[in-house]
Amino acid sequence: MIADVGAQLGLAYAFVEREIALSKRYWAWEIVWLVYGIVTSLSVAYIALGASALSGGSGDPAFVSRFVLYLLVGTITWERWEGTIEYTFMAPVPRLTHLMGMCVATLVRALGFSVAILAAVALFVPVDLSHANGLSALVLLATGAVAFIGLAIGSAVFPLLWTEKGLQMAYIVQAVVLLVSGVYYETSVLPGWMQPLSFISPATYVIRGMRDALLDGADLAAVWPNLWPALVVGAISIPLGLRLFLWAERYAKRTGRLKRSG
Repeated sequence: MIADVGAQLGLAYAFVEREIALSKRYWAWEIVWLVYGIVTSLSVAYIALGASALSGGSGDPAFVSRFVLYLLVGTITWERWEGTIEYTFMAPVPRLTHLMGMCVATLVRALGFSVAILAAVALFVPVDLSHANGLSALVLLATGAVAFIGLAIGSAVFPLLWTEKGLQMAYIVQAVVLLVSGVYYETSVLPGWMQPLSFISPATYVIRGMRDALLDGADLAAVWPNLWPALVVGAISIPLGLRLFLWAERYAKRTGRLKRSG
């Protein structure tokens, strides 16, 4: 049993190695996406810096600095979609092992990019991290990445069922999560009928907790009210997403929809 688990972990790690090899081979594209992330984050940060000018006042420097970090937290912690898995779909491994390996590779890349973007943006805009609790922020960032696995696996169903338009349909899910999770604003400003959607989005709790950790130095005990809901959402969504994906895979095989996905 232990040997079998070890073998499956080894197979899952093979997908991580594959992503590392691809990153080395296409390192220029990695730089492109990193620069894109930095520029996007800077654009959002400069909105905060320009807010005082738009309002007609000079603005309190402490408030402006806090507003900059408030928006940056939402931007940097916003998960990036990494494409689909059709290029590895024909790998002769169990589907659970396949998905685990691809998810781990994506999580490592996303965490690395988030830290790099925050460090780079801090060179251009006044980011006050003097009160930040780094441990709480890292725990929330990692928890959020895991909590999104179920949603990501569920979204991967679209390319299986609709080969030509599936990826574009997955972006609809991303857009809805962006809308309801308070990435750039508090969820309390959402219409009443839309607010229940924010309760089932792990990004809502992760971003709220990240802001507490980075803006006010909240420790793990203080961010726990936002940490445990993200864990619960992940614990529920991962098996549901996996079940949905396996159903979609069987359906795609039966109807011949995989002929262009491997």
